Amino acid sequence: MKHVKSSHEVATMVEGGKLLSQILHQLLDAVQPGAIPLEVDKLAKQLIAQVGGSPSFMTVNNYQWATCISVNEGVVHGIPTTTPFQTGDVVGVDVGLLYKGYHTDTSWTIQIKNSKLKIKNNAENFLRTGEQALKKAITKAIAGNRIGHISQAIQETVEGAGYSVVESLAGHGIGTKLHEPPQVPGVLTRPIEKTPLLQAGMTIAIEVIYAAGQPEIMYGNSDGWTLVTKDGSLSGLFEQTVLVTDSAPRIITPF
Repeated sequence: MKHVKSSHEVATMVEGGKLLSQILHQLLDAVQPGAIPLEVDKLAKQLIAQVGGSPSFMTVNNYQWATCISVNEGVVHGIPTTTPFQTGDVVGVDVGLLYKGYHTDTSWTIQIKNSKLKIKNNAENFLRTGEQALKKAITKAIAGNRIGHISQAIQETVEGAGYSVVESLAGHGIGTKLHEPPQVPGVLTRPIEKTPLLQAGMTIAIEVIYAAGQPEIMYGNSDGWTLVTKDGSLSGLFEQTVLVTDSAPRIITPF
């Protein structure tokens, strides 16, 4: 299969993924009350340059930022703005690294907290569900399984908790291109046996893209990128780049 990686390619992606994970942690640490999303993106560009890489997302036509930063009802592709974060905001930071010719991609969603201020209507259970869905989905990334096993794990976990998977968006293969086949949906829309077969050496970005309310999305403004939930409910994104193996999957971007 064209998108099965050699041992050398895997080693390169593992190296880049480790660096990207470190960068994501630093970006999430910068997401504080009063911080500016655009400044977080500036930090991302600096950190990526320091490790000798370049921003994956800037390889996408007309996208000028190193990150996508989605706030509250923001789902994906949120262009970093100058609007400060506030305590209680639910913030997803999505970032990709092009390193030695190979992409890795990861995202995590957090709620901004302040130890001096009790947050009402916190999103802890919502965010915990996304983490659990990603964890369960990753366990299915074994040679001989199919993409549908991953989709099913996401769907059952998210919907079992009373939330909705955003059906119109999906994870993807990844390697020399940011987006490669196969697509990795978060819902199972056809029999598992009719979904793509997983082979050892495949690298995929598994994404849990979900909403506290209904799954329909729309553009949140006129920037042509930022997607939000149509009903204004909270959204979350948890993503890791994963290597398919014959036994236990390997997380290339460990959080």
